[in-house]
Amino acid sequence: MLRSELSRLAFACAFIVTATTAAAADASTSRYGENLEGFKYPYPLHYFAFESQGTQLQMGYMDVPPTANANGRTAVLMHGKNFCGATWEDSIKSLSAGGYRVVVPDQIGFCTSTKPDHYQYSFHQLADNTHGLLASLGIKNADIIGHSTGGMLAARYALSYPEQTAKLVMVNPIGLEDWKAKGVPWRSVDQWYQREMKLNADGIRKYEQATYYAGHWKTEYERWVDMLAGLNAGAGHQKVAWNSALIYDMIFTQPVVYELPSLKVPTVLLIGDADTTAIGSDIAPPEVKARIGHYNVLGKETAKLIPGARLVEFPGKGHAPQMEDPVLFNKTLLTELDRN
Repeated sequence: MLRSELSRLAFACAFIVTATTAAAADASTSRYGENLEGFKYPYPLHYFAFESQGTQLQMGYMDVPPTANANGRTAVLMHGKNFCGATWEDSIKSLSAGGYRVVVPDQIGFCTSTKPDHYQYSFHQLADNTHGLLASLGIKNADIIGHSTGGMLAARYALSYPEQTAKLVMVNPIGLEDWKAKGVPWRSVDQWYQREMKLNADGIRKYEQATYYAGHWKTEYERWVDMLAGLNAGAGHQKVAWNSALIYDMIFTQPVVYELPSLKVPTVLLIGDADTTAIGSDIAPPEVKARIGHYNVLGKETAKLIPGARLVEFPGKGHAPQMEDPVLFNKTLLTELDRN
């Protein structure tokens, strides 16, 4: 009897310690609003209001004027899936100092923009939304720069609006291979939703360190973990997770690789060659996982697909070279934008 009571007491104590530790870790996570209210952006936010699919929506965006002699050009920066317009902070500063007007939208479903209850996501739709924003700002021609999922969107924008795309720059874009065709299992939106509901700071940090920064970590990266974890921990958690699930379904089922040969604008690929990003790799069979997400190969293959494309590789850099080595990246970006 005594042994049984002691066992129950030990279990209860262990449970209390575990629960207290978990509560402390949970309490340390910031909680931002459904549209990232409470998180500070590096430049003033504006909002583009429009109707899409029968719903009134708002796109948050930054519109930063040049801080040096204006060159008459506009750079549009498109963020990735687990990123926001704010993550372009260093590039915005460099482009602005280089004479560019810089427009940085948060796409619908992301960050400071509306999270609809129902929305049929497609890259065509997001490109159309962005085109509407630029039209509202009187911008008829721009350099379109997209990172990760934003790279897929930038390619779609250039395919849809070639005459209004001065130059296309894709930074470690995803969609350069068809994961489902290579054997990655399909996941339903409901399954994606359940996955997104479990998102937390520890999981985000572990994934970002391995993939975005090629195994390295700097204290300044914590801000971006806090941004994403805080958005997912806030009052709009369920709506944020639902939109994220819909977006993942869009990414997985709409690879852009098949249409890259149809691009008709000057194109540059900026590739961290240690990147291993591949949507669905977490549930892919080992033999499938082994053959996807090799950006040291994908960058070269993609450059051959796009007429006249230039490839610049960042050796040893991961999925986010603009954040891992902003000085080198921004110098390279400005050089490539200025190249005839």
